Amino acid sequence: MNDYARQERRLLADLLLREGPDAPTLCTGWTTRDLAAHLVVRERRPDASAGMIIPALHSYGERVRLAKAAMPYPELIAELRQPPVWSPISSPLTDGVINTMEFFIHHEDVRRVTPDWEPRPLPAGHQAALWRSGKLTSRMALRRAGVVAEVVPDGFPPVRTGPAPAVRISGDVGELAIFFSGRQRAARVEIEGDPATAERLRGAKLGF
Repeated sequence: MNDYARQERRLLADLLLREGPDAPTLCTGWTTRDLAAHLVVRERRPDASAGMIIPALHSYGERVRLAKAAMPYPELIAELRQPPVWSPISSPLTDGVINTMEFFIHHEDVRRVTPDWEPRPLPAGHQAALWRSGKLTSRMALRRAGVVAEVVPDGFPPVRTGPAPAVRISGDVGELAIFFSGRQRAARVEIEGDPATAERLRGAKLGF
């Protein structure tokens, strides 16, 4: 099976080096340096990365991230390229499951800042790998938003979050991944159905 997580990691690291440390990203308030530091801390400092989900640890995690961001930029990207094998989220057993979606989205965070971006064509296997995670994240995002919807990924069976969906959301798997990660304005999806629900969904906080 193709290792799409490693592929996305490599492409993102290459792009981060080309763009330099001070380029903007879709992550509000973060430059490319900030994004790279986030990814490195996420893999190498589980004590600090816990702050991403535990509010009481957020300040500590942010201090660790800022310290990591102060590294020379090429060294920071080198750490991103070579994750530690002991990391619970990037070991050979977990990397594909956990990081295929993560690195795809952050790769697009850098690509889609420019006004002339276009979606990348993804091979069928890559789309399938994304959708394995995308099914769950789309359901979770819609439930957080309190929206009953039908999600229709091109080439895959649709997903419903309840009876009588108010809207139908369709698009390529990659675009749906971007949409349900909370980057709705940067995703090319089509929403059909109740206009008020569609507008609320476009402005809802869908990502973590």
